[in-house]
Amino acid sequence: MHFLDQAKIYLKSGAGGPGAVSFRREKYIEYGGPDGGNGGKGGDIVFEAVQGLNTLIDFRYAQHFKAKRGMHGQGKDRTGAGAPDLVIEVPVGTQVLSEDKEDVLADFTEVGQRVVFLEGGMGGRGNASYKSSTNRAPRQHQPGEPGEEMWVWLRLKLLADVGLLGLPNAGKSTFINQVSNAKAKVGHYAFTTLVPKLGVVSHKGREFVLADIPGLIAGAADGAGIGDRFLGHIERCRVLIHLIDISGDDPAAAYRTVNDELEAYGAGLADKPQLVALNKLDLADEELGEGFAEELLAAGADKVFTISGATGAGIPELLDGVLAYLPDRTATETHAEEVEDDSETPDWSPI
Repeated sequence: MHFLDQAKIYLKSGAGGPGAVSFRREKYIEYGGPDGGNGGKGGDIVFEAVQGLNTLIDFRYAQHFKAKRGMHGQGKDRTGAGAPDLVIEVPVGTQVLSEDKEDVLADFTEVGQRVVFLEGGMGGRGNASYKSSTNRAPRQHQPGEPGEEMWVWLRLKLLADVGLLGLPNAGKSTFINQVSNAKAKVGHYAFTTLVPKLGVVSHKGREFVLADIPGLIAGAADGAGIGDRFLGHIERCRVLIHLIDISGDDPAAAYRTVNDELEAYGAGLADKPQLVALNKLDLADEELGEGFAEELLAAGADKVFTISGATGAGIPELLDGVLAYLPDRTATETHAEEVEDDSETPDWSPI
C-alpha cells in the first residue's frame, strides 16, 4: 500500500429540496386549498475516524465529495425525503486544514470520532405553509437553501507513543525490525526509509507504538534531503528515541544536527523527552562507546544508551527507559482490550 499523508479535496453538502406548489382537488370536497409540502434537507458532509487506515492514498484518486440534495415537496402535504449524509472515512490522526493551511478545522484522535463538517441546506417551504386568513390560495414557495462548499487539506499525523529519529543510515530500520513487528526495508545506503513506519513493541508485559521517520540531514527545515515534512508524525509522541551511529565521524555533531532541525521545525519537538542511543555497538569496542557517550553528555544529552540494533545488545535497558515516560496504560493496550472484549460478546443484538 502506498503512503500518502497530505491530500487536497473539494467538499459540497447537498442543497435543500424545493417546496411544492399544489392545490387539493378531490370530488365532493369544496375549497380544497393549498397542500404543497416542504422540500427535504440536503445531505451533510461528515468525517469519521476509523480503525485500520494509516494512509490518505484513497484521496489521490477521489478528490471531489458532493452530498445529494433533498427531494422536492409533493402534494397532499407530503414533505420531500431528506438526503443521506455523505460520510468520509479518514485514519485516526487526520487533521482537516483550511485551504491556505493556516487553520486546523478538525482533529481526529480517537476511533469513532465523527464531525459534521458541512451541513446540508434546509428544504424550501411549500405553498401550504403560506396559507393564512388573508392569503387563501398562495402560489409562492421556497427553492431550498443551497449547500456549503469549500476546498480543504487533509494532513495525517500518525498516532504513536514513541518516535524514532536520527541521521540517515543511523540504523533506525534495523532497530524497529528488532524490537517490533514492523518489516522495514534495510539497506547499506542513506534514505532507505522514504515514508514513516509504525511498529508495535512488546516489553515486560507492556505494549506501545513506535514510529520511524525518514532520516534528517542538516538543512532539512529548508528542504534538504527529504526535508522535515514527516516530523509531523512524531508531534504526538510522548518520548523520542534519537539513534546515533557509533561508527560515524562525529556522533556529537550528529546529535546537534538533528536537534537543530527539531528546533527549526518547532511544534514543541525540541522540548520532548529524548533518549539518546549510540547504535551499532557491534562495530566498535566498549571503550570507544564510553568516550562518545561522554561527548554526547557534554553536548546536552541527559542520558546515553549504547545498543546494537543488529544483535539486540543494550535494547532491553533502552526500552526500560522508554516505559518510564509512558502512562500505565497506553492507547495501544486500551484498544487491544476493547477488541478482546468485543470478541467475547455475540455478534448479534436484539432489535
